Amino acid sequence: MERYIQAFVDGYSGYARYLVHEIANPGWHNYFYALVGLSLAVWGLELLFPWRRDQPVLRQDFFLDLFYLFFNFFLFSLVGYNAVSNVGVLIVSDALAQLGIRNLVAINIQSWSVWAQLFTLFIVRDFVQWNVHRLLHRVPWMWTFHKVHHSVEQMGFAAHLRYHWMETVIYRVFEYIPLAMIGFGISDFFVVHLFTLAVGHFNHANINLPLGPLRYLFNSPQMHLWHHAEVMPDDHPTGINYGITLSIWDYLFGTAHEPYVDSHLKLGFPGLDTFPRTLTGQLGLSLQPTSQPHEPKTTSLETADLPATNTGVAHTRFGPLRARTASAG
Repeated sequence: MERYIQAFVDGYSGYARYLVHEIANPGWHNYFYALVGLSLAVWGLELLFPWRRDQPVLRQDFFLDLFYLFFNFFLFSLVGYNAVSNVGVLIVSDALAQLGIRNLVAINIQSWSVWAQLFTLFIVRDFVQWNVHRLLHRVPWMWTFHKVHHSVEQMGFAAHLRYHWMETVIYRVFEYIPLAMIGFGISDFFVVHLFTLAVGHFNHANINLPLGPLRYLFNSPQMHLWHHAEVMPDDHPTGINYGITLSIWDYLFGTAHEPYVDSHLKLGFPGLDTFPRTLTGQLGLSLQPTSQPHEPKTTSLETADLPATNTGVAHTRFGPLRARTASAG
């Protein structure tokens, strides 16, 4: 027990020192100022080249999203997540040791070049996150938390990090074993974090960013806006376009849906008008009953065919659209 207590204390105090150091020491290799700089840059592009020109500069919930931006990227770990996760990893390691398992590594990539390791980390992590994102839409108690992210009604870059703190826990739990199994040994993967942060900001930004053929590989604002739409295809009532950074997973597994470009899709989910609007109300969702499925409403809107990809995915035709179910996103 003393080891666990010490791990908790070290995790809490260590992260507090790290955060103070980040803020007090600006530099090119600094997560805090990378977040600030990247956010200002994307916001500047929104102001110069707005996709929805009628959307206010300080859109609905802009300042709420700014708080989430810093809370989820930095403050949540200071509140205790880093300390608790350190204890969790130690408990799992001890439990596996009791079973005679002292090494989870199945493919040791530490002998590879740094760039090969970073690329492998990016691909494995993005695929795991795609699968977790699908679960957030399909499992009712997970959807309860994920609704915070889908409560955005006017999309902008800062909405990228509007999510309930429980999502961080869920993602990290599912990421731990796959990354441990490839023996990921690089402690410094700043470039991967920065790249995924940039793509996430752009995907939520009020910017028209046509990617051409690259849309079959990378997510985009146009594709991701459909993910946030209130109305879902009949064939995919629980959600579409789950890709975090890469869209290729959606094309490979048949969940891609971008029938046409529409900058003014109605965003949200059924029941959004009764969803908590305040920070305390949203962060306290874990104290509320789990969402239950309900009968979706339908519309007569028809969608167009999706083009085939170079991966051999056939044309996919979606039927009439309908509102997402309570376990969708």
